Amino acid sequence: MILLIVLVLLSNIISHYLTFIPVSLIQIVLGLVVALVWKFEVPLETDWFLLLFIAPLLYNDGRRFPRRELWRLRGPIFANAIWLVFLTTLLGGYLIYALIPKMPLTVAFALAAILSPTDPVAVQSIAKQVKLPASLMHLVSGESLINDASGLIAFKYAVAATVTGAFSMGTATGDFIYISIVGFISGLIFMTAIQLLMDILRRQGIDDVIFNTVLQIATPFVIYLVTEEITHASGVIAVVTAGVLYHARENRIVEDTPELKLVTEKVWDIIIYSLNGIVFVILGIELPVATSQVIKGGQFNTGQAIFFAFMAWVILVAIRTFWTYGYILFQRLTKSRSQEKPSFRMAVLSGLSGVRGAVTMAGVLSVPATIASGASFPTRALMLFVASGVIIISLVAATIMLPLISTDKQPLQTRASVSDEIANEIDLDDEVEEEFPEEPVRQVSEEEARAYIMRLAISKIEELRRPNNQRAAYDLILDYQFIIRRLEMSYRADTAMQKVLDDEIKLREVAISGERESLESLLEGEKITQTSYVGALRRIEKLESRLTQVSGHTMPGVMHYWVLFFRHMWRNTRYWLHSEDTDRLHAENNLIERETAKNAIKALSQYLARTDVDETQFDNQAVYHLLVHYRNRIERAKAATGPSHEDDYQHQLNKLRVRALGAERNGIQTLLEAGNISWTKATHLRQYVNYAENVLVMSLNNEEGE
Repeated sequence: MILLIVLVLLSNIISHYLTFIPVSLIQIVLGLVVALVWKFEVPLETDWFLLLFIAPLLYNDGRRFPRRELWRLRGPIFANAIWLVFLTTLLGGYLIYALIPKMPLTVAFALAAILSPTDPVAVQSIAKQVKLPASLMHLVSGESLINDASGLIAFKYAVAATVTGAFSMGTATGDFIYISIVGFISGLIFMTAIQLLMDILRRQGIDDVIFNTVLQIATPFVIYLVTEEITHASGVIAVVTAGVLYHARENRIVEDTPELKLVTEKVWDIIIYSLNGIVFVILGIELPVATSQVIKGGQFNTGQAIFFAFMAWVILVAIRTFWTYGYILFQRLTKSRSQEKPSFRMAVLSGLSGVRGAVTMAGVLSVPATIASGASFPTRALMLFVASGVIIISLVAATIMLPLISTDKQPLQTRASVSDEIANEIDLDDEVEEEFPEEPVRQVSEEEARAYIMRLAISKIEELRRPNNQRAAYDLILDYQFIIRRLEMSYRADTAMQKVLDDEIKLREVAISGERESLESLLEGEKITQTSYVGALRRIEKLESRLTQVSGHTMPGVMHYWVLFFRHMWRNTRYWLHSEDTDRLHAENNLIERETAKNAIKALSQYLARTDVDETQFDNQAVYHLLVHYRNRIERAKAATGPSHEDDYQHQLNKLRVRALGAERNGIQTLLEAGNISWTKATHLRQYVNYAENVLVMSLNNEEGE
């Protein structure tokens, strides 16, 4: 392990000077040199190898899956990630079998299946550099992110058929349905349970960053192992599902625990960096073994083996090329004539973008040495040689072709070459425009200080709020308010906090009553359908039920959250299945959101203006929090959709976030100069802002990468 890690580090040093060569190729060469010079070999245990490499790699892919693209392009992405893989397995398998008759058909299927997954980073690197059309970009980058799971499942069945010598289509279909569905459910349940456990531990005060980081890192290994060993389902699908679910929950704009997120992301960068590099070094080490075994077998010489690897790569490129051409043609015929015309050149570029990477290597190295009868796995050495050759040829072909067809001369990027670089600095607003309240100097707790600097951030956002950035401003303010409220719960007296909660409950009852009146009016005016009315009414009734629970001081149990979770999943499923009504229902829901929010604000204004109501009795923060909540709903419902609008929203959000962080930093200095906090507390607060700043920069880099 020490030698492998040293070789990975050495490969990246060499890559710094030989930027035109992908680091994966350098790692293969280093492994080859070590194997030839020192006769070095790496004994591989199949189960451990899959657990160590497949689980973290695919979980990490799921964690970094672009949610917006996944939902918006769910049809094309899943079609290409599944159907293209199986087409490659079947058609590619038959063609490889025709090319190498001495290789059993099931082995040819296994080889084609494990060669079907593409390296997502390499695909996106190529697609961006050659400026592929939007639809084609979605095709080659989307399917590459999730075709690992489908490719590995097909590979597993083909290998099992070879080992046992028996294959039944009915049994295979039933098993496929079982391992896929149970694997999906397993990933969903275990990831939800782990997230609930983390939330419970944090509420109990177990919020140590190192502990939580180790817990998150252990997650994919535990989920993969439990799914494979206990449920006998697909650990691959389980870890992908867990990764996507983890990413789906990361929807907060203001990070509550930025240090944890930052440390976790950096640790994951280290793990993926190491594992990817080790896989390619092992590939180089295994090449002499595979070559010598092919030659000693007497069936094939070295020239034939190289020819088979090259032709297998040609077959894969041809399948992807024609599939892509057909996809663009189908898009043009079924959707709009304004779509790009089918271009065979672009289709060929898509075919060349199918660079094979770490998942292919990890899978092929896991092929067992023997079958059920005790005999050697047929043509295992040739299978390993061909897979290795295809990986190398695809990398070399992309490296040679990119400079010829790309306007961007950046080198080819693969999983193994992704670094953790972040921007060196970010411009912050340095002008202090908030005066510290004139009051006797007193020492405040760290929680009070955090709440204070966050209120300064809110004031800065309000100052910068304009008609074109209101949605971003209200989203940001709302996140800050949630964190402020949680901090207040920790340092304010119970009686004072209870009064704030009672006031907020009363105000929410008034606002919800206004929402109900507006909803009834929309139905009577025939502006919405009964379906939309019932859905909105259920939401209002749920809010009323929740207020009743809070006012009665009853906290919902764990089962309540499970019910809410599965109800949310079921609604998403129904939304997916009834996609033909999506546009109409979406428009009606937006109308309901706007009108009910407006009427809620109106009801609050009328209530506070009543002569029998003393508006000064209500906590200003409670009133402000509620108004921002409804203004946020109005802006979200008014927001246009589409990538360009979302990009503008993210741009406005990031600008406001930067200025808000500047206000927080200035607030810390003000507190320190006024003597309200010590240098130690000021250091802790500055660390918090620095972590939040780094998380913001990291998210900006991820957006640029997507």
